[in-house]
Amino acid sequence: MPERRQNPDTSIRPRIAALRKLYGKPKPPAVTHPFEQILWENVAYLANEDRRAEAFAMLRQKVGLEPKKILAAPAGALHEIGRRGILPGNSAAKLREIAEIAVSDFDGDLRPVLKLPLKEARKALRKFPSIGDPAAEKILLFARSHPVFSMDSNILRVLLRLGYGKDEKSYSASYRSAREAVSPELPKDSDGLIEAYQLLRRHGQELCKRSRPLCEACPLRRGCAYYRSLAAGSSLR
Repeated sequence: MPERRQNPDTSIRPRIAALRKLYGKPKPPAVTHPFEQILWENVAYLANEDRRAEAFAMLRQKVGLEPKKILAAPAGALHEIGRRGILPGNSAAKLREIAEIAVSDFDGDLRPVLKLPLKEARKALRKFPSIGDPAAEKILLFARSHPVFSMDSNILRVLLRLGYGKDEKSYSASYRSAREAVSPELPKDSDGLIEAYQLLRRHGQELCKRSRPLCEACPLRRGCAYYRSLAAGSSLR
């Protein structure tokens, strides 16, 4: 069972509203097709958002986003695209592997996966490199086929600091704990969950950073378990 939040009367929805006021309403995700989302995750290894977007745009323009076009592309072209991240050869190999799986296992079209039950859809998407349950659920959410809340490391950090769930020794246990704690308070529709994903992720990237979080500028610090612990520590000095 997830750890009970220290401030159970504070819901995630007004916090999402506060983040919307701070950052503005997010634009709809630019990439929603399931195969294209898998390409996005793999196109540039360990690249930041801007470099990944550059690599994805190059892939679209110079090769194409269809499995057969990727399989037919020269190795040098894929390697050049992968240079937007580190280990470009690794990125190029993953793009080919993704295309091969799409053709051999899905006849080149992942859209039927979206109609499968959630458990089966997750299993199908996990066949691809770099796609575990969280990434599979994000793909299904952004494609608006399954309204299931997904989290990346930034979102998980924000929720744990707010007091949702418990920071366990394993990432997967922390993930389950936080999601179980926050899920009853989240919207139930895909659009609401996508907005929550985008705003919480941006907050983790810009203010609620892993090291040196900017708590004094954070609109969520009131009722935040992490901020209270810092304040308590300061008062003891």
